[in-house]
Amino acid sequence: MGGWQDELRALASSLGSRVRRGANTLERIVDRDPFHIVGYRGYGTSGRVLILGRVLQNEGLVAPDPTHSRMRNLLSMLKRLESDPLPHARVWARWPGRSQELVADDEGFIREWLKIDTRDRDGWESVHLELANGAPGVTSAPFLVPATTASYGVISDMDDTVIQSHVTDFIRAAGMVLLENARTRLPFPGVAAFYSALVQGRSGTAGNPIFYVSSSPWNLYDVIAEFLEAQQIPAGPMLLRDWDLGPSLLRNASYKSGVIREILATYPRMPFVLIGDSGQEDPEIYAEVVSTHPGRILAVYIRNVRQNPENSAAIRDLTERIARGGSTLVLADDTLTVARHAAAHGWIRDEALTGIGVEKRADEGDGSKQAAPGVEHPAPAPTVVVDREVQARQLE
Repeated sequence: MGGWQDELRALASSLGSRVRRGANTLERIVDRDPFHIVGYRGYGTSGRVLILGRVLQNEGLVAPDPTHSRMRNLLSMLKRLESDPLPHARVWARWPGRSQELVADDEGFIREWLKIDTRDRDGWESVHLELANGAPGVTSAPFLVPATTASYGVISDMDDTVIQSHVTDFIRAAGMVLLENARTRLPFPGVAAFYSALVQGRSGTAGNPIFYVSSSPWNLYDVIAEFLEAQQIPAGPMLLRDWDLGPSLLRNASYKSGVIREILATYPRMPFVLIGDSGQEDPEIYAEVVSTHPGRILAVYIRNVRQNPENSAAIRDLTERIARGGSTLVLADDTLTVARHAAAHGWIRDEALTGIGVEKRADEGDGSKQAAPGVEHPAPAPTVVVDREVQARQLE
């Protein structure tokens, strides 16, 4: 790419940031809503943890409800999307026996690795965050330290992997984001039971961690967290994205690749399962991860959300790299098919398959669960498997 084009990108990004800062400053003068801190789910090890949060104006959002109208959902979503950050806010992080002052960036984000000793415990812990200017209110920033019994980790996309988002269709995707809420969005059939089985692992008590990496904006953090809770999908650290004005907004692949590399570097001895979909850039991203981390990726599971995805150049490239890297690939539109593959390799218990099948049928509308908007029954697509023992075959 030519130098003038890089300079043009930099100029556009700079102008976008200045316009946004000016608009936020003007709105803060007019809008007197108090600021508060939102704590996001981070992760860490026995000696250091990643603390995530943001300082924003408190828009007074109410908890979602299935009875809320689409207009009410729309108004709530617009409030989220226009939320005003407090640039360079000073925040105190406190945990037993220690405290440290943190400084937010120009978008109000807090992202800091802290030295915290958690050698005697694992699971979910938290750091308390409060504004340094004495404003009332304390929030918790939770973080996960994987159990010592964990045998592998899971890195999962969200849109069209866990949540039905239809990101390959812009109009439908916009409607899902703006008009539905955490209590009316739909998971893919069987996802909650399958992800629970992955957490439990082969022993049933492994405590394998799940990391959710998404290109959705941080403004939707509460929607995604409430969705996972409502659908009883295991909680995990959530790494979303700042939708900054400028060319960086279009560089989704580099953002997600960077986040995944950081997770892998944090746990250098832990193998991982990668889960994504064929609709965005997951195949390209995961192909690069498999190539640069040989022996670390147990399997790549790609949900088929396109017609004839096996004809995609990205899928073909991923298939070739999987074969060379000694990993495994399953391209399927059915959660139970993927679960059977995981059980065959001993990554989940065989007994979990029954529960996954029951939940899948319930999510598909067998009458045992309350109906929700958007349930569809697309035509089945072929399943492609690239395995250490089996090369490019179909599962029934």
